[in-house]
Amino acid sequence: MNSHDAPAQPRMSFASDNWAGAHPEVFTALAEANTGHAPAYGGDAWTARFRERVRQLFGADAEAFPVLNGTGANVLALQAALPRWGAVICASTAHITSDETGAPEKTGGLKLLSVAAPNGKLTPELADAEVWGIGSEHRAQPLAISISQSTELGTCYTPDEIRALAEFAHEHGMVLHIDGSRLGNAAAHLGVSLAALTSEAGADLLSLGGTKNGLLGAEAVVVLRPGAAEGIPFLRKIDLQLASKMRFVSAQLLALYGGELWRDSAAHANAMTARLAAGIAALEGTAQDSGIRIAHPVESNAVFATMPADVAARAQERFAFGTWPGDPNLYRLMCAWDTQPDDVDALLAVLAA
Repeated sequence: MNSHDAPAQPRMSFASDNWAGAHPEVFTALAEANTGHAPAYGGDAWTARFRERVRQLFGADAEAFPVLNGTGANVLALQAALPRWGAVICASTAHITSDETGAPEKTGGLKLLSVAAPNGKLTPELADAEVWGIGSEHRAQPLAISISQSTELGTCYTPDEIRALAEFAHEHGMVLHIDGSRLGNAAAHLGVSLAALTSEAGADLLSLGGTKNGLLGAEAVVVLRPGAAEGIPFLRKIDLQLASKMRFVSAQLLALYGGELWRDSAAHANAMTARLAAGIAALEGTAQDSGIRIAHPVESNAVFATMPADVAARAQERFAFGTWPGDPNLYRLMCAWDTQPDDVDALLAVLAA
């Protein structure tokens, strides 16, 4: 979602969790890493510790590759897993097809096969519609399924739903990739571990998010199954995702995933979102009912709501948020790790005015 039309200096942003600042513990970690010299390009102690932590979180076979941003993580993971003739099945709302300017196709050389998915969630039955033309030289071969967790519409896949997709993918010679830019929000909502939504459910590749959950700018590609992605060390450089001073990327990731900061921050954002959703629902049928209706299940840190244009315009005078592409009456309201109850209540008061 693009938020460049939002007010220039809002009191508080509900436009995107990307608008939030970095968590203070991240700056502490960066300062502690800023000590003397350390080997470049990942040869440092912070990167080694992060890789070990990833094995603790996702399994002994997991291999981590820190990168600089989420689009780079998605492109790198999929490009490393598929040959040049490969195609990726995804939901039509997935970030890789709706919000990455064609990077998987232009940079990664991959064909995207998008499928309309209710509430943003793929199923084996929906994915099966694009599993055809196998062996035909006239069609890009479907060799991967990619899902967003949480989805672009704020919903979450359960472990069983991911397992079903993984089994379907493997039965058809495909890999399952998870765009986990908000994986922490999904795990916090479902009350499960990160592994339960990834390696334990049979996924092969993960783009592990960080920036949306309080990092300054750090993500990682995690190869969950040995052999699922070849050539990442070379492709990371080709795709401009190899940081020379990688210790500062890895130090951020360690701050988030070394303990429970990832869960605490995500759970807080989810709780603020639940507060917002409950407040909107409470307006319905009252004297303060402004015609606002929640459009999708609220399962992470996003509320999708339809509202009259005049109500939205009034609220946007104080708070930044925008319409969802393709539907001028649908608005996305996002909470972040630093959203406070007073911020939510102030927005609700404006909506109810």
